[in-house]
Amino acid sequence: MALPDKHRCRWPQGELMTAYHDQEWGRPLHDDQKLYEMLFLEGFQAGLSWYIVLSKREAFRAAFSGFDAAAIAAYDEADVARLLAAEGIVRNRLKILGAITNAKVFLAIQQEFGSFERYLWGFVNGVPVVSREDVFPVSSALSDAVSKDLKRRGMKFVGSVTIYSFLESVGVINDHEQDCFVMRELMGR
Repeated sequence: MALPDKHRCRWPQGELMTAYHDQEWGRPLHDDQKLYEMLFLEGFQAGLSWYIVLSKREAFRAAFSGFDAAAIAAYDEADVARLLAAEGIVRNRLKILGAITNAKVFLAIQQEFGSFERYLWGFVNGVPVVSREDVFPVSSALSDAVSKDLKRRGMKFVGSVTIYSFLESVGVINDHEQDCFVMRELMGR
């Protein structure tokens, strides 16, 4: 539930976005299942608003095997047809095929590194990048590097802007405003 009496970043509007900001956005994630879920959602967000994708999150969860990367990696053409007819999700064939490809790459990264968490947080030596200003970019050298590596491995819909948003969402980059209560929590203030 959103906390209306606390100062937060300026961007969240409405109950859904405020709850997302207060409970998830920018909080360091180290669980592979949740990391996969956020990477999946960010891939579908490309070219759309985050609100649209976030509002469809539960429909995506139901349609895509609870965001189980192994199950999604095994999807075939019948699953693609099922998803193209599914109500409540973004029914874009390229994004659906991209999600299947990305699940396979995600599993390969887990195999290579022991976990996706180890791979991802290795880009920052396990320490979140914390904004020190209240002006935030949409990409960075870090998102460029992660994007480039994921594309090299075969992932789709992982451009630098999408990956920057993903890194923010999972707390690798902490872009909460300085006086936001979440920033204060994360910084121990």
